Amino acid sequence: MGIQDWSENVILVDIAPEPDFCEELKVVTDIVRQRKNCSIVIDFSEVDIVTSSSLAQLLRLQKVLDDQNQQFVLCGVKPKTRGIFEVTGLDKVFEFVEDRFVALAGLQLTK
Repeated sequence: MGIQDWSENVILVDIAPEPDFCEELKVVTDIVRQRKNCSIVIDFSEVDIVTSSSLAQLLRLQKVLDDQNQQFVLCGVKPKTRGIFEVTGLDKVFEFVEDRFVALAGLQLTK
């Protein structure tokens, strides 16, 4: 995993594939709780599957960000992985964009 401060208020996360995915999300959630003023972009380019534990952790992170009135964007999600979000109905919960550049540009415009 790579966590980068893209700007003062935006963190970019290159998430690792399972089985490390869920633990890495816990680290990101802790960072968000401590900083309290940052939006998150998670790049799924290296992820092929998402487990129920990881989905639950994504929902926890979404809740923390919602409570802090911050944005959460998922990018680089492969079609197979996107299908998991669609089957579970979570495609309506999370914001998806094509790649990290679109995600980061969109967040910079809203900050």
